[in-house]
Formats: sequence, C-alpha cells, structure tokens
Amino acid sequence: MVGRKVRVGFASVGAMAEHDQVATWANCGAMSLTGRIDGPPLVRPAGLVVAAASVAADLAAMTKRLGHEVAVDGPSLLAERAAFAGLHRRGSVSVGGAARFERCGDGWVVLNLPRPEDVAALPALVEAAVNPDDWEALRRELRRRSAADLVQRGRLLALAIARPDERPQTPAPGHEIHRGPARPARARPVVLDFSSLWAGPLASSFLADAGARVIKVEGLGRPDGARSGPAAFFDLLNAGKETITIDFGDRADQALLRRMVAAADLVIEASRPRAMAAVGLDPSTVVEASATSWLSITGHGRIDDPDRIGFGDDAAVAGGLWIDDSGGPMFVADAVADPVAGLAAAVMAAELLVDERASAVEVPLSRAAAWAQRRPITAPVEPEGDGWVVALGGERVAVASPTVTRSRGEAAPLDAHGAALRAEFSER
Repeated sequence: MVGRKVRVGFASVGAMAEHDQVATWANCGAMSLTGRIDGPPLVRPAGLVVAAASVAADLAAMTKRLGHEVAVDGPSLLAERAAFAGLHRRGSVSVGGAARFERCGDGWVVLNLPRPEDVAALPALVEAAVNPDDWEALRRELRRRSAADLVQRGRLLALAIARPDERPQTPAPGHEIHRGPARPARARPVVLDFSSLWAGPLASSFLADAGARVIKVEGLGRPDGARSGPAAFFDLLNAGKETITIDFGDRADQALLRRMVAAADLVIEASRPRAMAAVGLDPSTVVEASATSWLSITGHGRIDDPDRIGFGDDAAVAGGLWIDDSGGPMFVADAVADPVAGLAAAVMAAELLVDERASAVEVPLSRAAAWAQRRPITAPVEPEGDGWVVALGGERVAVASPTVTRSRGEAAPLDAHGAALRAEFSER
C-alpha cells in the first residue's frame, strides 16, 4: 500500500528527560561541533539525541529479527566523521568546510559546494559574469535574488542549495512508495549497495553486521567519494562488504547489473532517478518483476523532488536542523542529516529484509532531518580550563570532543571481488 507508514524511530521517543538529553548531547561530541569558532558550543539542538537514541533502539530490535542484533550508540554517530577527520565547529560555515550560509534578497540560503564544478557554476547561479572566487561580488548578486529563485535555479544547475525550514516536521523519516508481491525468505539475504559517501554506506554496514551479504557497487572511474577521505572512516562504513566496479555506460555491464538486482533481496541506492533509469532500473518495476526490495536515499525525495541534489549539511538545514541566531545562522554538528538518515534507513532496510512482501521505500535526507528536529533546549554553558561545561543544576557536564568509539576492520579494495561476482552472476 503506497504511503504506508514504515515503523521506525518510536522505541524510546519521549523517554529521555531534558537533563539527560543535554548531558548526552554534551558527551557525544556533536555539541562541540555546534556554534561559532570563537564562542561556546551550543546546547539548543540537544533534543536531537532523542531521535538518534530511539532509532538506534529500533535498529537493535529489527536486526535481532534478522538473526544478529546490532547495538550502536546512536548519538555518538552524529560526530563520528568529525572524530576521524579532526573537524571542529565553524558557525555559519559547515564543519567540513564545503557548505555556507549566505544572505539573499529575502533571507538565507545554504550553498554546499564540495566539488570544483559546483564553484564553477556560481556565476550561472546568480546569472552574472562574476569570478566564482570573488565572494564579495557573488554576495552582491545573491542579495538581488529570492531564496526560492536561487533554489530553483540551483536545481537546474545540479547545485546543492537549500532554504532553511523548507520541509515541515514529519512523524516519520521515510515512507513506502510501492508495495509489491510476496518475496522468498533467505537465511543470508543479499544486499546490493549502490550508494556512496555516508548515509547509504552507514545503513548497509549495519546490515552487514546483522549477517547480510552486502555487495558494494561502484562506477568505473567514479568510485565512492569517501575513498578520498579519512581511510579509517571509509573502513568503518565499508568493512565486511564485497566490492565490484561496473561500467554503467557499457551494455554488457548494464545487463550484469540487472541480473544482480534480480537475484538480490534488497537494493540500496542514493542516485537521482534518472541515473537508475539510464541503466534500465526503476524501483517499482524491480519490486514487481523480481520481488527485490528497494531503498532510496536522496537529498529531498525520489517522489517529492527527484532531480534535486542534496548533501548532509544543506539537507539538514532544509529539514530544520540549524540555529537561527542574531549573529547569523549556524550549522548543527557535521552533515547531521547523513547519520540520522543512515540510521533510519538501516532500520527500514532490516524491516524490508524480514517482511514477507517486497517494497520500495525512500528516506530523503531533508525528511530525516525534519523528523529528527526537536524543541530547542537552553542551559548555561561556561568555560572551564581549556574547554567548556554545561551547568545542569548541581552537575557540571564537560563538553566532549568527537571521539572514535568503534572499528569494523578494513574495507576491501576497489573491485576486489569483481571477477568472482561476474562469474557468479554471468548469463546462464
């Protein structure tokens, strides 16, 4: 049934007292990433840990049904990438440095520019012959345009740009988009993971820990961009997966890919719909024809906004995870929509693997952020020694820096299992 509510994120919502929310926020490392570089870390988004903790509890319950319970500290995931990369808070610039708040004619927009081609497209965004590195000239042009117009033009240019609070709060981080036929049960389900960077690989890593066979599919000449980041973080997300490289422009490889999809229990992807359509794959068709379930993780929704680009920082702001301050807007933690969506997607993926029927579901990053946002919390933050503490009645809670808390071994090299997988899924 299309639109069916997918059960996720309600295991312990409301069970955490405000005092505990603040203490958890301070301890998990995410608070230290939130605020201005020359000011104190901020308490206000502390309620976010309720969402992270509750969906982690759902993950444990759902993966137990798969046979191997996966227990994770949900709040600690919010600062995990920063721990590996040594990142810190930067206020109106994202922790990773690629996204920034900029004023426009009627408010603010977030521009996320992680790739050289994104910067090169800025003159086209403002429709002016300006140097893309001349931010003073760019800011003058941005202030001549409305946020809605900039977002619409950014969509056409494949830029990750968003307005704060675009997406209203929602009771669930994802939803079903197609309900299909009965599917056979398999002792060890097969998961094809086409995703990259953070949210999708995080979700599939939990499935691997739960006992699934996860095959990581990367494009020839376009490997997962996270391979160029901190190696230990890539390992954390991708250890335990088989790897294969596919030439998406080659007809024989496209046919191989379709055979792999038909033989799988679940596909995880994070592409715009037209990318999958180019290789002959459509979620609803796959669900009906092969009883293979499908999980889509996009910036703003395969259904709602299929052609729009979105990453963790800009999508978080679109979903309401940002700080509106008199000194200017600020980001919350590090690309926070990614770990939230990854956790939620893992729960829904595990549910798909135990469900008796195949389904297609989606978890847009901005929707996950809109689900995770909570009422702002206030508490005094004071300097102490070289750091900060939160004053909670008679208790003083130190604000911890992001810390590496888990390891999953080493990820396989690019295409390490390509030959064996090609032989396994060859035409028979």
